Amino acid sequence: MKQCKVFVPFGALGAGISDEAFERGVALGPDIISTDAGSTDSGPYYLGSGRGKYARRAVKRDMERLIQAAHALHIPITVGSAGTCGSDLGVDELAAICQEICGEQGISAKLAKIYTQQDPQYLKEKYRAGRVRALEGAPDITEAVFDECTTIVGLAGAEPFMEALGQGADIVVCGRATDTAVIAAYPLMKGCDAAACWHAAKTAECGGLCTTDPQGGGVFLTIDETGFTVEATAPGSRCTPYSVSAHLLYENADPVRLTEPGVVVDTAASRYTQLENGRVRVEGTRLERTPYTMKLEGASPAGYQTISLVGIRDRGVMQDPLRWLKNLSQYMESALQKMGVPGESYRYELRPYGYNAVYGGPVPKGYVPNELGVMLTVTADTQELATQVAKAFNPYLLHFPVHRDQQLPSFAFPYSPAETERGRLYAFRLYHVAELDDPLEGCRICCETIGKGAGRNE
Repeated sequence: MKQCKVFVPFGALGAGISDEAFERGVALGPDIISTDAGSTDSGPYYLGSGRGKYARRAVKRDMERLIQAAHALHIPITVGSAGTCGSDLGVDELAAICQEICGEQGISAKLAKIYTQQDPQYLKEKYRAGRVRALEGAPDITEAVFDECTTIVGLAGAEPFMEALGQGADIVVCGRATDTAVIAAYPLMKGCDAAACWHAAKTAECGGLCTTDPQGGGVFLTIDETGFTVEATAPGSRCTPYSVSAHLLYENADPVRLTEPGVVVDTAASRYTQLENGRVRVEGTRLERTPYTMKLEGASPAGYQTISLVGIRDRGVMQDPLRWLKNLSQYMESALQKMGVPGESYRYELRPYGYNAVYGGPVPKGYVPNELGVMLTVTADTQELATQVAKAFNPYLLHFPVHRDQQLPSFAFPYSPAETERGRLYAFRLYHVAELDDPLEGCRICCETIGKGAGRNE
């Protein structure tokens, strides 16, 4: 029977794993080590700037472990969404880390770089041909959006990974990719059941999240011609039919069906069976073939931001925080207008943490907080203007009374200076798909030898 064993050590490169969990995953004898390295979970900044979220030291620590283990076992590594957002810069930076590690360890490896950052002109041609369409909830766009975005990436499916592995790559570093594609690719190459490959990849995409100890470590997949088996690698952690089946709810609009490039995974008839030693066997998943599309993610600049934080324990404010915030807002809008700052040139928010800052709705009747942290966020077209507005708020955040005829209270800024410039902001602009004639159409694959014998491009 055709079989492929995949070790997924963590949900994101740079997140780390315990020694015990990693060593057990390696001891189980994987055919490949696969991991995701990013997402859009942390907002549009990383995509807009092209920069990564995780510390370089943490990424190198995790990557060094993968390279050492894979070299000892003579197996490949696949990494998707390099540098968090999957930009070309993210791919190059992770490739440089791999080069550094191999040089330090005296290891020679064939590295494949898969670039998935998109050319605006290429996408405009797709758009004109009616081959770019919005996903549910996506903003309306015009052709100009493709030029306005500082970074646009396409999410690679399994095929670019398969192509790179087929060229003999030891390490595959891909730009933005679906979380499942990076895991499903090698089992698909090995002839395992395609539905099982995709369902297993979805189950393991976030490492230990499909186990009874989500923070404990990685997972190990054994995929074959009829289904797959999943087990936890962290000591004391287990997989259960509940923990495994529930993961299809994670970041998925449909709890039964999962859409991936060129396929839809249907789990309506899937059977989850508890095995010994905390393992779960899954069979019965079906697969539907669909027209091939690549999801697009794009972000563009959205102004500059300055923030201030003030701590308040005034009893009068605590009785009705929203009234105090409303009075302060009205006063400041009038004051800024008198200063000649037009209202359309900036926007601001005052969020009372400890009251309703997180969800913005009504609080339980009679609730009186002990203290508040009020966050002022000012966004404008320039950093100078954002800071100017924040500075105008400064004395009133420190002393504004509940009633105008009261003596001035004193609150507390935790930092000096009270204003912190956050720099350029970005906003998501693209949440669309592009129709492809070829699964490799939106990608560029480059191979080179790194470490011992480095310098050969292939």
